[in-house]
Amino acid sequence: MFLIGTSTATMNIQFDSVRKYSSSLKITAFLLLAMVNSASSMTTKCPFSRIFLLGDGFSDIGTSANVVPGLSIPSTRFPYGITFPGTPNGRWSDGRVSTEFVAQDFELPDIRPYFPANNSLRNNGVIFAVARSPVLDLEFFRSRGVDFPPYAVPLKVQLQWIRSYLNSVCSNSTDCSAKILQDSLVILGYEDGNDIGYPLSQGKSIEEVKAFVPLIRNTIIDAARELIKMGATRVVITGSNPLGCFPYILTALDNSSLAAYDPLGCLKSVNNLIISKNNDLNLAVTRLSLEFLNATILFADLYTPLQTIISTTALLGTNPLKACCGIGGRYNFDENRFCASPGVPFCANPNRYIFWDGLHLTQETFDRITSVVLPVFRPLLKCRLI
Repeated sequence: MFLIGTSTATMNIQFDSVRKYSSSLKITAFLLLAMVNSASSMTTKCPFSRIFLLGDGFSDIGTSANVVPGLSIPSTRFPYGITFPGTPNGRWSDGRVSTEFVAQDFELPDIRPYFPANNSLRNNGVIFAVARSPVLDLEFFRSRGVDFPPYAVPLKVQLQWIRSYLNSVCSNSTDCSAKILQDSLVILGYEDGNDIGYPLSQGKSIEEVKAFVPLIRNTIIDAARELIKMGATRVVITGSNPLGCFPYILTALDNSSLAAYDPLGCLKSVNNLIISKNNDLNLAVTRLSLEFLNATILFADLYTPLQTIISTTALLGTNPLKACCGIGGRYNFDENRFCASPGVPFCANPNRYIFWDGLHLTQETFDRITSVVLPVFRPLLKCRLI
């Protein structure tokens, strides 16, 4: 179910999620449920005491709401946060996002967003992730006629933020910064595929966007290399989700040909591009592991778990590709009437939906994905259940 690159092992276990998945998914679901239940009463002990995460909306715990002072963004308005904590809190979901489930699993619950200003080590980590943020620079996309929201913060700037943060708590001491990173888990969590999704949804062709993949790969790997040279010894690099299943992509690239879609109703050409990008990045992670034999460098396959959740939901006779919060068309999505806009409805029970607003996931989906992925990563990160 996972594709993980590391200096000691490479795991490549994949579902055939379109053909012959019914019985295997039932068996897998039973085994995963048993595994999660057996571990639910245990405590995780890891050899690190904090998390630093750079990424996008799947990990943003409120920073995007403070990047541009005075700017009102959807995540600060109802019904965001309706499941948890009950009011809008800057998270792009009805409740918690992936970061919080990761921190909770590793017994490091006290994580803080970078904005508002955070210059203290008195917590379990800092989340630099900002919703809608790409890996590549905004200038790269502007020169190609692709627009991003004003609060998007590309990887290069988030790297500057983590350097500034470490300098602020270490008084510019390189040794201090290195020790903090050595005691941390560093995650490059660009899961949304914004570098691919935004251009596609704004009219760029698959072939044109395909040319971005080597640049995306190199930028992520260069960032990981820089963090390792700064002192990081545990780095997780995430792949992208099956973007061809997301309501905003399905709406923007609506196709009259049934041949364009797989049996789940997802766009084959988009998902094939994401698979190619993920495979390319995973190979680069393996090469990076050989470059830094004393570091643990892992690739997290998030594509397969989410695709499996979509498959199992479809088996129950429910349309898994509709947004909970949204309006219009087959997928409850209209970019001009986005979630939290006046008159836009939301579903009564977000736990029954995979997608929250057409671009992001529900709290339930985030929880289900991390409950599957994290048991694989605990031993690789030298964590143990006690």
